[in-house]
Amino acid sequence: MLKKKKDSEKHGSANEEMQDTNQAASSGAAEVSGEEAFSAEDASGNGGAGEEGAGAEALPSDEVAAEGVPAEAKLKKEIEELNDKYLRLYAEFDNFKRRSVKERIELISSASKSVILSLLPVLDDFDRAQKSMETASDVSAVKEGVDLISTKFRNILAQQGVKEMEAVGQPFNADLHEAVTNIPAPSEDMKGKVIDQLEKGYYLNDKVIRFAKVLVGA
Repeated sequence: MLKKKKDSEKHGSANEEMQDTNQAASSGAAEVSGEEAFSAEDASGNGGAGEEGAGAEALPSDEVAAEGVPAEAKLKKEIEELNDKYLRLYAEFDNFKRRSVKERIELISSASKSVILSLLPVLDDFDRAQKSMETASDVSAVKEGVDLISTKFRNILAQQGVKEMEAVGQPFNADLHEAVTNIPAPSEDMKGKVIDQLEKGYYLNDKVIRFAKVLVGA
């Protein structure tokens, strides 16, 4: 009897342990299922947030696409304005170049106008002198008239910047003189100097415009 009673007590305690184990297992499973459900909710929440973020990021790209047309039109307008400025500048430069060429041609063609006008009175004096010489009996009067015309002509040349070159007695200078020939020098100090000149040299504003043709002492 005692043995059977002990066996029944052992069996009862074993059953109680099994029930406790089953309850712990069921509670653990419930906790696991609850955590999985919470994770699923978090995942679904994050997914919704991602979709909202994607939508938020899509908005700027739509705005850029919407603003792309005005920007392109603005660039096109700027290109047209720059092209118009270029055409205007090219036209102005072309007109300036043509005007400059025309003015240069006119300047070259009329450069000697003032000189010619200043010499015409001298030509008039020569015409009057020739007429007077046809009937003149006094040679001294004709000579005086020619001297006056010569002086007037030289003064006009001086006003235009023309100046005679002094060559006789000066050392020969190839930059100023053109030696025609060498002749015996009348003295030792005249060797290598200009003895005589066959044709005068002239300056124009201190620049040689004609070399003097000279005879050089040797």
